Amino acid sequence: MNSFTLRSLVLLALLASYWGVYQHGRAVERADAAQASAKRDSGDRLAEVIGERSARQEEQRRAQAQEEAKANAHEERTVAAVGAAGADAAGQRLRDEGAKLAATVGCPGTDTAAVARGQTATRAAMVLSDLLTRADARAGELAQAYDQAKIAGQLCEASYNALID
Repeated sequence: MNSFTLRSLVLLALLASYWGVYQHGRAVERADAAQASAKRDSGDRLAEVIGERSARQEEQRRAQAQEEAKANAHEERTVAAVGAAGADAAGQRLRDEGAKLAATVGCPGTDTAAVARGQTATRAAMVLSDLLTRADARAGELAQAYDQAKIAGQLCEASYNALID
């Protein structure tokens, strides 16, 4: 073998070793990149799972707050209904007393002027009794409407606050 061939073989061996080192570096680099990608993907998945869990917990908290608001509104409606029933009973007693008063107003006697005044007083008492009855009924209706509107507004506000908190 001549020296040129020997030099060529040495040069070829040197180039082959450099090529092998280069290929090994690329393989290690690819493995590191794949490992980093897998680690990043698992980290992303973990963050996604944690995010989903916290979103579910927040959704459950909001739903529970809304259910509590509905339960409170139901209790308030019950209390308002009991109060309205008590007010209706008191109003009925008041109307009965007014009707009794209107029926008893009168002035029996022989004096025609006194009898006329008694009849006028009786009519006035009847009108006032009727006016009291209608005013009391209307006040009851308005109070009931106010209670319902107030409870509905509080329920709406509590539901909204549960969503934004």
